[in-house]
Amino acid sequence: MTVRIYVPRDAAALALGAEKVAKAIAQEIAARGFDAEIVRNGSRGMFWLEPLVEIEVAGKRIGYGPVTSKDVADLFDAGMIDGGEHRLCLGEVEDLPFLKGQTRLTFARCGVTDPLSLADYEAHGGLAGLRRAVSMTSAEIVKEVTDSGLRGRGGAGFPTGIKWKTVLDAAGERKYIVCNADEGDSGTFADRMIMEGDPFVLIEGMAISGLATGATKGFVYTRSEYPHAIAVMTEAVGLARQAGILGPSVLGSGRAFDIEVRTGAGAYVCGEETALLNSLEGKRGIVRAKPPLPAHKGLFNCPTVINNVISLASVPVIMEKGAAFYRDFGMGRSRGTIPLQIAGNVRYGGLFETAFGLSLGDIVDKIGGGTVTGRPVKAVQVGGPLGAYFPRALFDTPFEYESFAAKDGLIGHAGIVVFDDTADMLKQARFAMEFCAVESCGKCTPCRIGSTRGVETADKIARGIEPEKNRELLADLCNTMKFGSLCALGGFTPYPVMSAMTHFPEDFSPAPLVEAAE
Repeated sequence: MTVRIYVPRDAAALALGAEKVAKAIAQEIAARGFDAEIVRNGSRGMFWLEPLVEIEVAGKRIGYGPVTSKDVADLFDAGMIDGGEHRLCLGEVEDLPFLKGQTRLTFARCGVTDPLSLADYEAHGGLAGLRRAVSMTSAEIVKEVTDSGLRGRGGAGFPTGIKWKTVLDAAGERKYIVCNADEGDSGTFADRMIMEGDPFVLIEGMAISGLATGATKGFVYTRSEYPHAIAVMTEAVGLARQAGILGPSVLGSGRAFDIEVRTGAGAYVCGEETALLNSLEGKRGIVRAKPPLPAHKGLFNCPTVINNVISLASVPVIMEKGAAFYRDFGMGRSRGTIPLQIAGNVRYGGLFETAFGLSLGDIVDKIGGGTVTGRPVKAVQVGGPLGAYFPRALFDTPFEYESFAAKDGLIGHAGIVVFDDTADMLKQARFAMEFCAVESCGKCTPCRIGSTRGVETADKIARGIEPEKNRELLADLCNTMKFGSLCALGGFTPYPVMSAMTHFPEDFSPAPLVEAAE
């Protein structure tokens, strides 16, 4: 019987030497005459164990990691092909505490299946949601998604069903589905992991969205910095088209839907939906004034659904298992699961999918294991470069939309970046302003000018020049940007700046500038 050996093709694993490991394993298989095949799966999301090699033995997956190419011969000598003991042996992968503590719905197949095998995808529950959807009316699909409580996982948290119904009800000769895969936030990688590790779930989610709204064309807009994701998604779309999942008759339903993969030019602001639409149309990626909303007049002036990767990839499980099943997870108005992306100065960095409601402290201390340096955690930034810095005093905050908003924070794309007590929060505040200045599309004055003045003001505080006056000026700039900017880039930049000033005032009181003696 052929033994299956899994070696990830995920970008994180490749960065840590997975390609060399796969080649070394192939050489050992050939040299030793084993009946074995190498499957290039996605990542399980435990990045401290990558490259994670798995062997399928008696229906179980035995893991070894982190593996280097130099370890491979020794692993074969120790009987890895049969799941033998070795210093790198982790036992059954599903029993590892980091995985066992998760509720994997959206990421159920990620790291488990061959990303480009439709047979593997279907064997693990794939296409069940789409098959149910083709038997339903558009309104019935929209109601199912609405009843599930699914909200946008890209940051805004807007109810997905309401957005879909708006597009369904809108008049237009053509309608579009646009998947926002321009994942540019610091400490985020969930979109990339799905596109590289389970692309068919995104394709299935987009096809269901098309059936729900009457859209016949979809676009996946992703980043040029994601070459592996682009390659996998492009190949997966072609395979889906060949299998009749995409095309003039989705699964023989007589309803058309197709997808194209498009690559952006590297502008952070194109993660904002209207700037993204401009870029897709071949224009400069600058923000559009609203109204009209994209749901009424979006891509090429047609009604358009714009959803994040994780939002769309969560739809198949909702359609397969029903709205009530999905809604049963979570708390308050935050229903279902959220893929936490734990990064920064943390012992166990990776992706952890769980229901909304865990405290930030449990996420950082119990799941993430505290800092890798062993020093105390000083701050955690949640929600990317525009997210607030939370001190330990706020670690009892439940991870859900309303609780974070009540503390002047945002969940965003659920990126969690940990800092130890050596971090200088004045420098972090300055970085937020500098980031905004560099990435601003330049259309509105509060963002374009306010961020540049913010950098200058932070520098004056750092030099001890009229610190009290400049702290007041920085707060005033933040207020202007928050309420006067055209989009979230300028509007949310004040969150990291003001949270740093509020929770870490000691870092904003440097020693006064001493003038040189004459």
